Amino acid sequence: MSSMTDIIFLLLIFFILASTMSAPNDIKLNLPQSRASSSTKSVVAKVSIDASGQYFVAQGTAKPEQIAPEVLESYILDLVAQDSTTYIALHADQEIPYKEVVRVLDIANQHQLKLVVATKAFGR
Repeated sequence: MSSMTDIIFLLLIFFILASTMSAPNDIKLNLPQSRASSSTKSVVAKVSIDASGQYFVAQGTAKPEQIAPEVLESYILDLVAQDSTTYIALHADQEIPYKEVVRVLDIANQHQLKLVVATKAFGR
């Protein structure tokens, strides 16, 4: 009986450790709130801007990698070249200067890309 208890205890420890190692979002952002409840299903590229103004880009469900703002446009264009139905999700901290958001909006507008702005649900 004690060996069965040991196995259950080890499984419990394994699942506790495994759940703490996987973070759904590695970049801590304080998203602005919105009353809109629609969401997009096919996000190809995720552009994140944290509170200190650092840019991160992730393709699909890949881990975000930090890039310089100067190479953001070429990076996005490389993603568009791979898939012409590209959606870009912009995750920007609500405390950053608006000019950082406009930079990404301008890139999407110049190249006629579809862009969605991520927000958190109102009241959270």
